Amino acid sequence: MFEERPFGALLRGLRQQGRLTMEELAEASGVSVRAIGDMERGRSRVPQRRTVVALAEGLGLADAEREELLAAARTARPTRAVAAAGTVVPPRSVGDFTGREAELSLLREAAERARAGGEVSVWVVSGPPGCGKTTLALKAAADLAGEFPDGCFVVDLHGVEGPVDTGEALLKLLKALGVSDRRLAKEEPQGHAGLLRALLRERRCLVVLDNARDEGQVRPLLPAGGRSLVLVTSRRPLTGLEDVDRLALSEMARADAVALLRRILGPERADAEAEAVAQVAELCGHLPLALRVAGNWLTIRSGWSVAHLVRRLADEERRLGALAAGDVKVEAAFELSYRQLTGQAARLLRLLSLVPGPTMTAAYGAALTATGVFDAEDVMEELVEAGLLQTTFTGRYQLHDLLRLFARARLSVEEEPGEREAADDRLRTWLLDTAVVAGRWYKPAYGAPPPTWQGLVPLETAEEARAWLDGEAFAWFAALRDAARRGEHTRVVETADALEWYCALSLFWGHWTEVFRLSSEAAAALDDPYLQAVHLNHYAVVLGPTEHRYRESIERADEALEYARRAQDTSQQAWALVNAVLPHRRLGEFQQAFEKARAAADLFEAAGEHEGWIEAMGPHGVTLRELGRAEEALTQHHRIIAFLDEADCPVSGHAADTYRAYAYGALGDDYAALGRWREAADHLRKGQQQLHRIGIPHVEGMTLLRLAEALVELGETEEARSRLRQALALGDAVDSKELEAARKLLDSLPVE
Repeated sequence: MFEERPFGALLRGLRQQGRLTMEELAEASGVSVRAIGDMERGRSRVPQRRTVVALAEGLGLADAEREELLAAARTARPTRAVAAAGTVVPPRSVGDFTGREAELSLLREAAERARAGGEVSVWVVSGPPGCGKTTLALKAAADLAGEFPDGCFVVDLHGVEGPVDTGEALLKLLKALGVSDRRLAKEEPQGHAGLLRALLRERRCLVVLDNARDEGQVRPLLPAGGRSLVLVTSRRPLTGLEDVDRLALSEMARADAVALLRRILGPERADAEAEAVAQVAELCGHLPLALRVAGNWLTIRSGWSVAHLVRRLADEERRLGALAAGDVKVEAAFELSYRQLTGQAARLLRLLSLVPGPTMTAAYGAALTATGVFDAEDVMEELVEAGLLQTTFTGRYQLHDLLRLFARARLSVEEEPGEREAADDRLRTWLLDTAVVAGRWYKPAYGAPPPTWQGLVPLETAEEARAWLDGEAFAWFAALRDAARRGEHTRVVETADALEWYCALSLFWGHWTEVFRLSSEAAAALDDPYLQAVHLNHYAVVLGPTEHRYRESIERADEALEYARRAQDTSQQAWALVNAVLPHRRLGEFQQAFEKARAAADLFEAAGEHEGWIEAMGPHGVTLRELGRAEEALTQHHRIIAFLDEADCPVSGHAADTYRAYAYGALGDDYAALGRWREAADHLRKGQQQLHRIGIPHVEGMTLLRLAEALVELGETEEARSRLRQALALGDAVDSKELEAARKLLDSLPVE
């Protein structure tokens, strides 16, 4: 057994006895080299038990040595006195409390239920550092004190740093409740919890247990029934507690954040720089602690403008440092929780700052750390428990903007540059590889992932693939941009090409022109005429419908045609001709459109490329109709349906479904041009149903509008009205011109 020594000295002696360097102990335990050094030198507070256990395991200690190290940690860890406010209202209810009306309403309802008695009334208010948990609890206590005639008590449990011993908290509460020292002396310590429960059951009290560390610290302090109300605040949700209600806090609503700043600054000063005040609220992430620090900062520096603070906060590298007023620092609040984490969790928090999107799944953690999804999920749940990561109602994880900056700063300090780069590479590679596999679900000749593919997310169906691409669009697009910036040209062209058909499902997403501009530039950098033709063709396709840059679309298609000729690739030559048809039509150049569509169809037919032939025959028929040859157009579009209906048709799956939907819509337009309204409505209805099933809303919206027009001609205004409302319900997924036309037609219909 070792003689009694300070924790740091004992740790250093055990490390040296084991002949380990700090770096070797850090690798074995998961605790950073810096943290070990600070502990050994006595420069940091004693770590929590989980960290000490990790160090003991890393040192390979025998049971006696392990217990010695744990005992040294317990001895060195300070406890704090408890302040209990007897029958008086808590003295620090914040005077300029703002917002949280829904949360206060819930707590008022809880107080009313407690008055009826007979059930446990305990609420756990949890959330990340600085979200206003204590402020909310004290505000509720101040508002509700009159409902609890037997006393309002506030206990700060100091759960993050120097947690209060539960036995000491029990004693202080019992004394505040009027229990005499004589009676306490007669009771065994084990009986104090039962005595407190009995008193809270008999009386009507409000107890605030602020800043709880974990379930074990607060469980003995909770009533088993009666008419009292207990509010527990914690950075953790304390999921181990049973029969409690929970209230999870996050940042404030935008309007409430601005209102809080306005109350701190005063209406005159805030209204004089209203836009800057809103910017400060945004830069503070609507986090109450950050907002209060920013407001106090401006109050102290009354000669400085709000705009000046905006400029200081706009620098992400300095934002956390700027959010400090006196001894109140946002970064310090984060640091306290960060110190409680295991080595695994602290590392993952640092790495999560690399995620480009606002939310994430456990798969991101797995990609960053090269672990399994379930392993990453376990560590992310530890971060949730610590209040450093939030879960959203969709089941995803969210890292607050200011916590992201904090994690990024720790990443810079605590991770080697090589490891940061490796983690970033792992994330980018996973995002783009998954985008390729998901996108190919919709690309002819690919479909389902190959049997050898093992991913972090399920992509067993086209629906799962689309859900992933839709849900992670922000992240994989950011990864594509990063790959382009890094000169990863092959990866960029492969990813963009895989997304070609998926693009049609989300045409108005808003970033397709950049996706294919980047891939065109990457193909040019690779100096490959075939790839240049392919990606200029992709680029030409999206320029017209998404941004109405029709002339530029034709120019890119002409460039693609030239590169395809250099590559001697007939298929890409035909695609270049097809891709120029729509922009020519939009510019009223119907003859040029007709000639290019006809030439493309001939090239595809000669090459035996069936998908391409359909792609060319569709617009060829449309241009015939636009040139006044609707009967010929009808024939061409019926040829497409007949081809798709053949038993041995080589086109199948998503491609066949899409072509069939477009062909039905085109036939409806042909019949409409001939004044055959019943047949027009029937075919447009078939096309709309198919488009709805596939999920191509921008084309479905156009088809619904044309169907409504046919129904009006038939005098079937009730169904026409219904179809127009369907189109309008698709919202931004439909081109604004079609939406406006649908509104006008709906308004023109007779009132029901």
